[in-house]
Amino acid sequence: MSSSAVAAAVCADPVALNLWHPVAAVVETAPGAVHETRLLEEALSYAVTTDGGVHAWRSAPSLAPGTEFDAALVPEPLQAINRFGYLWTSYGSPPDDLFDLPEFHEPDRRNVWGGTIGVHTSAPRAVENFLDMGHFPYVHTGYLGIEPHTEVADYDVDLSPDGSEVVATRCRFFQPMGAVNASGGMMVGYVYRVPHPYCAVLYKSNSVDESRNDAITIFCQPIDEVTIRAHMLLSMLDDASDDRAIKRFQLLIFGQDKPILENQHPRRLPLEPRAETPIRSDKMSIAYRRWLADMGLTYGVTPPEGSRGRVDDGCRDPGPSPTQK
Repeated sequence: MSSSAVAAAVCADPVALNLWHPVAAVVETAPGAVHETRLLEEALSYAVTTDGGVHAWRSAPSLAPGTEFDAALVPEPLQAINRFGYLWTSYGSPPDDLFDLPEFHEPDRRNVWGGTIGVHTSAPRAVENFLDMGHFPYVHTGYLGIEPHTEVADYDVDLSPDGSEVVATRCRFFQPMGAVNASGGMMVGYVYRVPHPYCAVLYKSNSVDESRNDAITIFCQPIDEVTIRAHMLLSMLDDASDDRAIKRFQLLIFGQDKPILENQHPRRLPLEPRAETPIRSDKMSIAYRRWLADMGLTYGVTPPEGSRGRVDDGCRDPGPSPTQK
């Protein structure tokens, strides 16, 4: 990354600056026009051309939101890619490509862009919530869980061989209505992947084809350290439901999570092992926090003692929320 880019960046965490970040669903972006959002505390503009090309740049007066896109007027283009139907960009020097999601490319799957929701929380808090089965009976009652089925059975957590992902397997939980096409309660098998500090993938057993899983993802766009846009994608094996029904179900589930997330304090995820008391079912969360600490991420987290980064997130801590352990 050039010295001018470093000087201009509000975020000073090189790990966050060098990540690919999701900005918008390509299919839901009007082509040929300039659009604006925020990423890592900076105004960011982007455009999708009529031939499917994607562009991103730090916002400039020469290309105001809503005006016609003209590549010649872009002051200094950022790298941009189209992956999984989303536009991704980076302020720094990202990897050559994003993590893999093979299910997105399988021809018999339904790829549904499940909406984008703004949430006043950090990206790591949102990812951790996505990984937590323990809250299902209390937050998603009648859908992803129900009392008295509250126990989180033991499961396995490992790093991928190259250390680039956290993976949880053998996850099972009773769900009264785990998907829009579910016909009744059943034990549902889960596999979790965290291939990116601010993104997670859930593989969920499918009621139509027991040999394959649905894939549900959350891609978090950090507006700042304690505000995100959560982009959702579903790669489903479902020929019965239309896209609107699948999207509506996903928004219902995430809408139940949103107030819980916004009432968790501190909003930055603590990486210090003693910061929050874990229980057995938190193995995935513990591994995720350790993984973030090992990579040196400081943006959206409270780093462990002895590392560099801000500790105070500017919020009065009212005590643990109903889902904090």
